[in-house]
Amino acid sequence: MTAPETLPVNHHADHPGFSGVTGLIVGLMLLWMGRPNARLACELTNVSAADRVIDVGSGPGGAVREAARRGARATGVDPAPVMLRLARTFTRDAGVEWVEGTAESVPLPDGSATVLWSLATVHHWKDVGLGLGEARRLLAPKGRMLAIERRSPPGATGLASHGWTQQQAESFAAQCRAAGFDDVAIGQHGQGRRAVWTVSATRS
Repeated sequence: MTAPETLPVNHHADHPGFSGVTGLIVGLMLLWMGRPNARLACELTNVSAADRVIDVGSGPGGAVREAARRGARATGVDPAPVMLRLARTFTRDAGVEWVEGTAESVPLPDGSATVLWSLATVHHWKDVGLGLGEARRLLAPKGRMLAIERRSPPGATGLASHGWTQQQAESFAAQCRAAGFDDVAIGQHGQGRRAVWTVSATRS
């Protein structure tokens, strides 16, 4: 068994995903629970009306709608149809689009975004290298990328393990550099249950 301190970044890549009644319940919970990360993502990437935002693993769409409220054109990408149905139900913004896809395969053209983020979902990516390659493809030059994950203590289990330890945050930052991103930086925000790691980077 892999030791807690050496868990991969995508340590929940084998998660079965969200569907049916369970997916609906989780999606409704995320509508409320995801608000702090949505605001933080917009603040850290300085989202404005000049931006085109892609949210990878957008769930019920809170961060997409937050970006749209700040004037950006925004696209939510999620592999779960139930999440996309919820997102559409709660969205009234004209500048928002929803597409079915995964971190490793997003059905959008090269250079589609000036901002791309993944909020509390990188730990579910099937292949981090492919996901970062896709992020780089989707971003225009000088585009900003951001990952946010809950701060998890080493050896955490259950819900508390759906996040990153410091080692995992540092590992993801290293993989961003290896994928050709510049200005890679690790940050910490919030306290207690709201404490998160952030990894930001710029497409060269």
